[in-house]
Amino acid sequence: MTILLVSGTGTEIGKTVTTAALAAAALAEGRSVAVLKPAQTGVAPDERGDADEVVRLAGPVTALELARYPEPLAPDTAARRAGLPPVRPYEVADAAQKLATEHDLVLVEGAGGLLVRFDAEGGTLADAARLLAAPVLVVAAAGLGTLNAAALTGEALRARGVEQAGVVIGSWPAEPGLAERCNLDDLPVAAGAPLLGRIPEGAGALAPPQFRAAAPGWFIPSPPLP
Repeated sequence: MTILLVSGTGTEIGKTVTTAALAAAALAEGRSVAVLKPAQTGVAPDERGDADEVVRLAGPVTALELARYPEPLAPDTAARRAGLPPVRPYEVADAAQKLATEHDLVLVEGAGGLLVRFDAEGGTLADAARLLAAPVLVVAAAGLGTLNAAALTGEALRARGVEQAGVVIGSWPAEPGLAERCNLDDLPVAAGAPLLGRIPEGAGALAPPQFRAAAPGWFIPSPPLP
């Protein structure tokens, strides 16, 4: 069973583009890939979601959403306000395991940060990772404030007995400042896990062929694929 969960230190951190880059790198190796989005929020029924964006950028990937809620809120809150059932960690685990029987790699992209609630009982992506016994790749910001967020995310994973695959910077600026340059050394220390890559700022705006060709080179020393 080859499953990798992709979480972040917060929202709008670059999880979707990082997931697409991982998918593109795996496809370049000749592997079949599925991407699972447990809870898509803030998107209307006829709009493209994060999983659709991964397919657009990466190529022929199987995409699956478990639930979609119209308001851009945490999944538990969005489900409650919409009067729709929440997504529960065991449902995420079951869906990922099924996809893993049919694909070489399954990427599970969370919503917001690691401990964002899926349901009223407080279920999170970390709980799904624990059920799957699968590692979590953490996507972090490049600049000031990222060290504390990465440290807290790493502590939360360790407290739950979940393996952290490493950290990827989700949007690396074309002209990094002092804080960004220092964080290349400091992020692995704060997170307690290796820095595995830097996704260039604006990578999601590349044409898909350019994105697919460049994606494997954004990881250090190679894509962190299980």
